[in-house]
Amino acid sequence: MLVVAPTTVDAPARLGLAISKKCAKRAVDRNRIKRVTREWFRTNDLRGMDVVVTGKRGLAELSASALRASLDDLQRRKLG
Repeated sequence: MLVVAPTTVDAPARLGLAISKKCAKRAVDRNRIKRVTREWFRTNDLRGMDVVVTGKRGLAELSASALRASLDDLQRRKLG
């Protein structure tokens, strides 16, 4: 799940991650999800946005490319 909240236009973007043991039992999987999400956040220009990503069950089974595609899709739906 992706939550986006606008802030002032010139403010730097901020990222919040909440990946619990319920969505990925192993720490390796949780860290991979966080790493891929941080990389997605860094490569997108989201100035003036606060982004919060929360994990859901089954997220650990996604590959890195599928996770990026899911984040891109959520971004398009939220930001238009």
